[in-house]
Amino acid sequence: MPLNFLVFLGSVRQSTPPRPARLGERVARACHKQLSEMSADVELIDPLELQPSHPFKPHFAYAQGRAPGALNVLAEKIERADGYVMVSPEYNHSMSPALADLLNHFGSSLFSYKPSVIATYSAGQWGGARAAVNMRTYLSELGCLPVSAMIHVPKAHEVFEVDGAFAPDVEADRWHGYMGRAFEQLSWWAGAAAHQRESLSHPEAFARDPSQRNAPS
Repeated sequence: MPLNFLVFLGSVRQSTPPRPARLGERVARACHKQLSEMSADVELIDPLELQPSHPFKPHFAYAQGRAPGALNVLAEKIERADGYVMVSPEYNHSMSPALADLLNHFGSSLFSYKPSVIATYSAGQWGGARAAVNMRTYLSELGCLPVSAMIHVPKAHEVFEVDGAFAPDVEADRWHGYMGRAFEQLSWWAGAAAHQRESLSHPEAFARDPSQRNAPS
């Protein structure tokens, strides 16, 4: 069976400025496109197509069967997935608040024992790289450990078209190889983790009460 990946788009912007609107969608679609070319089963998760609960209430805080339908559906997709790509701009040297808000609706038990790729972008020269530092800590705590290779896309509007294809005047082969390194790592670790989950029992290290993190008193 092909590996199953979710590409999380960490933006809910839908207006101008900035120009072009929804720059992150280009990056997310490019990630989706390249992973699909690797024979993976890939789905783009767009927070604009969901309606997370506000005031904030996570999926696991609802009584069984009482969570909103959209949260239930996404929870099932997260649990089935073999790995994740987290696409984020940079806000104050940190990850996107839209991405954090979406992911915080779900407990680490759904993400655990799976890898992730960090993909950041910007309209300027840094490519959101400073957000990636914050994201490594966050995703490790969530249970989906980031692979070592990351994707940073400066001036993303000059690299990708609206549909995620490479712009005509960029070196597509170099970008394809750069992104492919991260996705090859993701696929390797996802396959290894899937094998372990299927063939071996593992401790429910992410499924118990958060107090398990407390040192013995």
